[in-house]
Amino acid sequence: MFLLFDLDGTLTDSNGLWLDVDIEFARRRGLSVTQEYTDFVTHSIFTTAADFTKEYYHLPESPAEIMEEWLALSYDAYTRCAARPGAVEFLTACREAQLPMAVVTASMPRLCQAALTHLGVSDWFRFILYAQDLGLEKRDPRVWQEAARRAGCLPSDCLVFDDSPVACASAKQAGCRVVGVYDELYAAFRADMERDCWRYIRDFRGHSPAEFMS
Repeated sequence: MFLLFDLDGTLTDSNGLWLDVDIEFARRRGLSVTQEYTDFVTHSIFTTAADFTKEYYHLPESPAEIMEEWLALSYDAYTRCAARPGAVEFLTACREAQLPMAVVTASMPRLCQAALTHLGVSDWFRFILYAQDLGLEKRDPRVWQEAARRAGCLPSDCLVFDDSPVACASAKQAGCRVVGVYDELYAAFRADMERDCWRYIRDFRGHSPAEFMS
């Protein structure tokens, strides 16, 4: 089994910092963050979120300028963001069991690398697949099909850990076995996660890789 891990909200406790970034970005312009806005950007890759932000708020800045400001606001936080409870211990156990691992993320490469380096696990993964490099959202099953291709196996031989309801649903549609990881940001979607995921866990504490291999 090839293990595919999401980053934000799954391995790192970083979903909340993006809400802070959105609030600060809007505050600088005298704007407010709506639920409609949050619901869209939390499921989007960086480039799509920037395009949407420009149109949603009718901003004069280019999408590239918006992304640069987001990076400036978030980079420091990623260099010191906490791991989700039990995540590093779980990754350590996977590594000791010689299970192949990769990261599949909608995060920007610079931020992902900063977080993984901070956690001391940056070289533990066979590859990191950035959804933005494919020009696709993680809601698209083709992201997971490409991850399986790079892993050299079928999607059915991939075990996905992700906190996003839409990402979990698309991974299942691609044919992967999916373990949903609870995150407060998506607490209202628990029923969806329990429906779409093979397993749904609060966090990684108390879990071992062996229990997911059967």
